[in-house]
Amino acid sequence: MTLESAISFLAAVFIFGITPGPGVFAILARALVNGAGSCFTLALGMTVSDIVYLVAACFGLAAMATHWGDAFTVVRIVGAAYLIYLGWKMWNAPLDLKAVEGKGSRSGLVLGFMQGFLISASNPKVILFYIAFLPTFMDLTVLGAGDILLASALTLVGLMLGLMMIAVFAAKARSFFQSEAAVKKLNRSAGSIMVAAGAYLASRH
Repeated sequence: MTLESAISFLAAVFIFGITPGPGVFAILARALVNGAGSCFTLALGMTVSDIVYLVAACFGLAAMATHWGDAFTVVRIVGAAYLIYLGWKMWNAPLDLKAVEGKGSRSGLVLGFMQGFLISASNPKVILFYIAFLPTFMDLTVLGAGDILLASALTLVGLMLGLMMIAVFAAKARSFFQSEAAVKKLNRSAGSIMVAAGAYLASRH
């Protein structure tokens, strides 16, 4: 991968990361309720899942998707159901203004990572992105370990930067909500966003 293609790839990944979809909706919903810091492991889980798809694409993800289409469909449906469940949980979240300021426990951080991983793994847009874009930036027939590591590092930087920027902007909007009534509306808005993300994901073919 040349310097020019590396820069172009980083820009493409960044734009892909902030494109509206289930992952972005999940980040928005969590940042609105719990602040930007709570989104780090969620974003990291999504990014690691993307890197797994990236590496798989380098070794023939297109052929895998063709032969294992039913498996990808199952993953997508499970991911959509999980998003809807998270939306329901947010809709019914307790109205505790102090609780949303607290830092997550270790188990909460692990759960956030797993949630992010599942959300990204169940999004067919991720598969299509890497299948379509990788040949544009690198020659997969002569791909070496160094190229794969570089592409993975660029993906890590580009996606985390984009997702955390979204989290910060969303969390700033959260500061305008000071009353329990406002927090209730906030929780239900965030829950609605998450349910919409799940419905969107389930409707994809």
